[in-house]
Amino acid sequence: MSISNAISRLTEYCRRHGMAATIRRAELGVKRALFAGRMTVFYCALDDRRLPQVKVPRALRVERIQSLTELSTEHLHTINSIWNPKLADRSVRERFEKGASLWLVISEDRLAGYGWVLQGRTMEPYYFPLAKDDVHLFDFHVFPDYRGRGINPYLIGRILDGLATNRAGRAFIEAAEWNDAQLSSLRKTPFCSLGTVRSFTILGHTFASWLSSDAGVQIDRSGEPTKQVFSTVRSNEE
Repeated sequence: MSISNAISRLTEYCRRHGMAATIRRAELGVKRALFAGRMTVFYCALDDRRLPQVKVPRALRVERIQSLTELSTEHLHTINSIWNPKLADRSVRERFEKGASLWLVISEDRLAGYGWVLQGRTMEPYYFPLAKDDVHLFDFHVFPDYRGRGINPYLIGRILDGLATNRAGRAFIEAAEWNDAQLSSLRKTPFCSLGTVRSFTILGHTFASWLSSDAGVQIDRSGEPTKQVFSTVRSNEE
């Protein structure tokens, strides 16, 4: 994220929530900066014979949105209102243009949460190249009124269930090492941890250094992890 975008987001947050909340947000930002680039990566084989069935609560439903024209104005506004609306709107449009789909979880006609899915590549350089049948799940969010109800694991389970039919690929998702809530949520899903990795990009090359005890993991085409101490991959865009 550029410095100008960061300042814009912080200013907008202060306007919406006040100075005290902004200070707490800044403290969280410092914690994030200390662990910047340290991510725990998870994967799951998209095999509908092995994935557990997801119980569907009566009050919830999941919708898959594959283009901006399918997304209602109300839901777009709700998503964009989380942070700077102008930057958020640009991000939503860019993701649809690159082929990502948006999965919404609806509770009594209100948007409770959402997550993005992109097949065969990632929006930004990743820790290893994805195969054409692989999918990347990213940027999940549950709105404050619906937290603590298991919305995130439910949505992820429904997405995996929807992607598993007639598919031989794998799904990947990651969470920041400092984000205990997201890590706990992912452990309630079929995803398995690969380890913790730090990455940085130089001249179009992404370097990934695996840090945890089960680190140094590279995923082969069979879906099994293999050991590798240090890896470098190019952006999936190339």
